[in-house]
Amino acid sequence: MNASDLALFWAGVIAVSILVYVILDGFDLGVGVLFGTTRDETRRRQMMDSIAPFWDGNETWLVVIGAGLFAAFPEVYAVFLGAFYLPVLLLLIGLIFRGVAFEFRLRSERMRPVWDLGFSLGSTVVAFVQGAAVGAMMRGMPVVDGQYAGGPLLWLAPFPVLTGIGLVFGYALLGAGWLVLKSEGELRDWAYRRIPWLATGVLTLLCVAFAVTFDFSVLAQSNLQERPWGLVFPALAALALLAVVLGARDKRDGVPFAMSVLFFVAAFLSLGVMFWPYMIPYALTVADAASPEASLAFLSYGALVVLPVIAAYTIGVYWVFRGKTGKGYG
Repeated sequence: MNASDLALFWAGVIAVSILVYVILDGFDLGVGVLFGTTRDETRRRQMMDSIAPFWDGNETWLVVIGAGLFAAFPEVYAVFLGAFYLPVLLLLIGLIFRGVAFEFRLRSERMRPVWDLGFSLGSTVVAFVQGAAVGAMMRGMPVVDGQYAGGPLLWLAPFPVLTGIGLVFGYALLGAGWLVLKSEGELRDWAYRRIPWLATGVLTLLCVAFAVTFDFSVLAQSNLQERPWGLVFPALAALALLAVVLGARDKRDGVPFAMSVLFFVAAFLSLGVMFWPYMIPYALTVADAASPEASLAFLSYGALVVLPVIAAYTIGVYWVFRGKTGKGYG
């Protein structure tokens, strides 16, 4: 059965929202990960200044993803939550701690170490569980009669754990590129020094995830064999990582972040080639999981109003706060 135009439209909305979320919230999660690697208060304050106008708006796209799945693909929503109940719970706890820590750390000297830990640890946990969920989906999801049929710890297999750690490094790379782009002086130099190590860590973990776990079934059951042209995207991702390192070496402030974004776009397209037309690999397709046409049509009217507003707000914020942060946005 082929997917309808409305089902494809909503699959596209969710796919674009995931990509936008990964890039936008990825860099501020990455800044949070890096936040935990330094104890210098001036540096930490500058890190938080660099993401202060953006971080809460970035998470709007996560709401779009959840609401879109719930309304347009309820079967996918049910299977995903059934498989990843614990990771989703950890993700929400991590996001809550990040938000509370962001607001409270400057208002409480005595509790500041607690809020600092909450911010860095919450960012790391959120990044890890997202990567672990992607790794678990790459291995394939057991689904019977439209319901998840696996165990609650599927996401803690070796391959998902490695992809989870890899995404922590990937977000940290995005965060370092953002700090280079937005900061000056000592923090900029500090971030530059970490970029080559983070890029090497991302590449190493991706190689280890496939080689050491001997989980070549991840590639064998995907659609890459039928779509060999899709190998251009992993190659582009590898070239983007190389460009990140070269840009950092030459101290070209815009290059590390731009090439980190290109790396994530190429990785996302690689997953798209592997998964399509499945939304839950390799069990539920877009056509299988879509809501009735009348429901999708009703939802589309709201999307035509809400999505442009969210996009305009996002673009507006980044335009208003463009350029270096200097001494902060205050």
